Amino acid sequence: MRHILIAGAGSVGCYAGGCLALAGRPVTLLGRASLLDRIAAGGLRVSDLDGLDRTLPTGPGLRLDTDPAAAMADAGLILVTVKCADTSAMADLIATHAPPDALVISLQNGVGNAGILAQRLGPDRVLAGMVPFNIVQLPDGRFHRGTGGRIMIAAGQDGVRAELDVPGLPVAESADMDAVLWGKLLINLNNALNALSGLPLAQQVAARPWRLLLAHQQWEGLRALRRAGIKPAKSAALAPHLLPWLLCLPDPLFRLAARRMLSIDPLARSSMWEDLERHRPTEIDRLQGAVIDLAERHGLDAPVNRRVRDLIRAAEQAGAGSPGLAAGAV
Repeated sequence: MRHILIAGAGSVGCYAGGCLALAGRPVTLLGRASLLDRIAAGGLRVSDLDGLDRTLPTGPGLRLDTDPAAAMADAGLILVTVKCADTSAMADLIATHAPPDALVISLQNGVGNAGILAQRLGPDRVLAGMVPFNIVQLPDGRFHRGTGGRIMIAAGQDGVRAELDVPGLPVAESADMDAVLWGKLLINLNNALNALSGLPLAQQVAARPWRLLLAHQQWEGLRALRRAGIKPAKSAALAPHLLPWLLCLPDPLFRLAARRMLSIDPLARSSMWEDLERHRPTEIDRLQGAVIDLAERHGLDAPVNRRVRDLIRAAEQAGAGSPGLAAGAV
């Protein structure tokens, strides 16, 4: 059985590593000392909206390491979960320290990370991936999955899906990951709105003024994608071009039509909210920024995405966590 390295163990990486270790996969978490020290002291606790709540002690089946050379020495499968800005640096570390036959999977937000890894490591070693659900680190130390969905990875590597598909971490394959990643990016445009609002996801998505902002961002993205000849894959219950219209429905109709979308754990928040609260750089330039860049390359404008991007940048500079804005202020 291949040793699995979580390269960049944050919220997503710790949850994924925990589920894999619970299923008997040998796992190493490579991350910051401050986080790994807490896990070493109390174990790795993972939970989800379906009732999972387990704490794993560290040991041979769940190793912790802050040293890339030591962590990567026996890695057979590397799940990259660092922030987008750190992708190039992680690719260099993998190239230097990991076995040359280790397979690398990008489980990151945005649309270009697998390409960055492949440029450094070679296309035969890298698979694109997409994480559909929300993971947040709670004050009690849990890594909690608050929404549902299946991780998607690029098809073409026999046995990888079965290796990763464990309880709490369902995995499927796709032959068109570009379409999958753009479809997910359209959904992820809400990450910034959730961060600006400071509200739990369920409360924020239930409010029509916030949904209207998300719908207008998605329309800007869909226009740019259409101009670029890219057809995004379905990442929610509806096709991407129908989702903004659903978001615009009045609250009573939306609650009836979008019951599945509203089945969000009350604890769930976006990763960008967590970044602001922990005073870390966000991935705004890889989400709203990607829409703005695509639109500009094809002679279009994306003013709502630009406004949201600028507000997040201002919140990053302020360093005071979520600004707690009302939708009207956005």
